[in-house]
Amino acid sequence: MERFDVAIVGGGPAGSSAAHAAASAGASAVVLEKGVPRSDRPDRLGPDSTDAAGILDYWVDIMGIHPEEMPDDVVLGELDRAEFVGPGESLTMYSTGIDSSYDNFGFCMHRARFDDFLRDRAVEVGAAYRTGASVRSVETSLDATGEPRHRLQLASGENVGSDFLILADGPQRQVTSGVLDEYLPFDVTDRLSTRETNHIAYQEHRRLPEPVYEEVAGAIKFWWGYMPGHTAYPWIFPNDDNIARIGLTMPIGLDIDDVDDRDAYPLLRPDDDRIPQGSEYVRRLLEQEYGDEYYIDSAFPVVEDRGKSDGTETYAISSTRPIDSPTDAGIAVVGGAMGSTSAFHEGGDHTAVRTGAIAGELAAAGDLAPYNDRWKEAIGDEILRNVAMADVVREYHPDDWDWAFSTAHKLLDSGGGYSILKASNIAAGFSAARLVLSYKRAKFAARNGRYVQIPESEYVV
Repeated sequence: MERFDVAIVGGGPAGSSAAHAAASAGASAVVLEKGVPRSDRPDRLGPDSTDAAGILDYWVDIMGIHPEEMPDDVVLGELDRAEFVGPGESLTMYSTGIDSSYDNFGFCMHRARFDDFLRDRAVEVGAAYRTGASVRSVETSLDATGEPRHRLQLASGENVGSDFLILADGPQRQVTSGVLDEYLPFDVTDRLSTRETNHIAYQEHRRLPEPVYEEVAGAIKFWWGYMPGHTAYPWIFPNDDNIARIGLTMPIGLDIDDVDDRDAYPLLRPDDDRIPQGSEYVRRLLEQEYGDEYYIDSAFPVVEDRGKSDGTETYAISSTRPIDSPTDAGIAVVGGAMGSTSAFHEGGDHTAVRTGAIAGELAAAGDLAPYNDRWKEAIGDEILRNVAMADVVREYHPDDWDWAFSTAHKLLDSGGGYSILKASNIAAGFSAARLVLSYKRAKFAARNGRYVQIPESEYVV
């Protein structure tokens, strides 16, 4: 049995960042990545990642990696704004309102190439990275002496031993769920059922007509209140070469019979007998926005040599609240597996990199005990903002989004981004007070780490 100081399950941003941090500190580290083929990346297996990736200005500081450190082909385009479109109102923001070392609003990136960059960075400092390494089971001996604490059995029959285990297998938690079950007095799926807590996302890579691309260039664009479901929305992310990623996210298993006011959602039709599939939603969005001027199929062709499969991608997103880790067992859960992805807007690459790096650093030092406190110090404010926003909009209908955008637009003069929700804006009128106070109440309810859905105290180690 091959032995390492640190074994890491999953080779996405969290896993590779953990490996880089551990190896940089002198620990032996191995990344075990199942690996999937991609049509746009046939020569290199990697994680089942999406290309719907963008980074905002202050996320650069959370992540701790500046785009200047990345290969030129990772960043696809700089961003200068975010556009939010409701059925009757819209809002454009040119600032997140949060201080950052990065000068622009943000950037869109090629996620698979970002994964490759992080992998190469980890390997350069001595980490081992194995693709095609599917973890079948994990056995942990808490009182092991002279033997590795963790024993990972691979599908190949090979065993890998390690003193510390970092779980970075993403929102599906195919390994994480089984491992955590050993330390919880309840079934882990009671809190982390992927069908109940995750969202499904779908996107297409399409080439845009020149006038349309010029219109959306530099912007990430979202349509809120157009489709039912908690934090469900379509988007357009501009890339390069007049190509944009056009997609959506929505809850898994949403029943159309549970949707109130179906007629209020622009992307639903009276004859829908079920929630439309992702491809149908995208077609309807393009028809609605550009169908008067263009024949969509010919003017917005799918770019088949991009994405996971012939220009399209379907993937799960962890939209749950984060969890603590059973650090007394020498285990840390990071990235999407721990639920660090935003419960509001599904952004999570920056928090994945940061939590992975913290876990790798501590594992190399031989003590994971500070991990649950350290990740809260690093990304707690980010989690709190997003959890609060998700709770505020949980019951929003299309007219609520119009009201929110109209109200927020009136507050933009006082600052951009999250600063419009500062307490001083309570005096800006009834609507402003209602918006600000609902956000403040949600933040207060989730303060002091109350956003954690499995706290460290619930583990039995």
